[in-house]
Amino acid sequence: MKRLSICLALMLSMMLAVASTASADALAEIVKRGELRVAVQTQCPPFSFLDKNGDRTGSSVEFCRLMAKEMGVKIKFLDYDWDGLIPALLSGKADMLAADMTANLQRALKVSFTDAFYYTGSVAVAKADSKITSWDQINKEGMKVAVLLGGTGEADAKRLFPKAEIKSYKGGGPMLLNAIMAGKADVAVNDKTSISGSLASFPPNSTHFVGEIMSKQPLAFAVRHEDETLRQWVNLFFGWVKSDGRYDENIKYWVDSKAWEKDH
Repeated sequence: MKRLSICLALMLSMMLAVASTASADALAEIVKRGELRVAVQTQCPPFSFLDKNGDRTGSSVEFCRLMAKEMGVKIKFLDYDWDGLIPALLSGKADMLAADMTANLQRALKVSFTDAFYYTGSVAVAKADSKITSWDQINKEGMKVAVLLGGTGEADAKRLFPKAEIKSYKGGGPMLLNAIMAGKADVAVNDKTSISGSLASFPPNSTHFVGEIMSKQPLAFAVRHEDETLRQWVNLFFGWVKSDGRYDENIKYWVDSKAWEKDH
């Protein structure tokens, strides 16, 4: 029995050593490679999008550029639809996932999230001429609700509007607004920052919000479970940029205002 206990202890020590090495190697590999590879959403202003000049930018994108600068490496952005972000990370194509992704319990079973860098919430939006003004009007048979496949808005819509038809779309936030503009859906549900950013591509006053914010959602970046050292480094990065003002500069420009619209 004593010998078995010793063997088990040795095996546990070896497993911990391997896990520690794997975690340390993730950050070391990025530095050795000289490139940080980041999975981002194809079109999701104000966090990640191609601007009028065809350049990738946005709040999350610019944070990642700062990370690469602090690491002393180049950066490579990998574009994916929403449902392709986590698979790209898990497959090893990307080192990190940087999007307006909610750190919920189900996703945390697959990936490790950093500390929240921002909080937002799902909202419902309808065309300006729509007579829908309350959630009660949405939760009816025959109502069509556009959501992003796999997004938190999809879960919120299913929870709050069980009687309505939930139409899930693959892609970015603008697809949901296109759906209600084209009459394919009565309302769209997505996080407020994404909806607000997407509205920059539509005529002013073309929509109105319905009701209040549905839920408080922590937005975070993500890494693979084994890459704990990288996750800790990203948390430390956000601690530094919050202390020196670079975080506030980013959020005020990209998320809390429309200042970026005239530039991009």
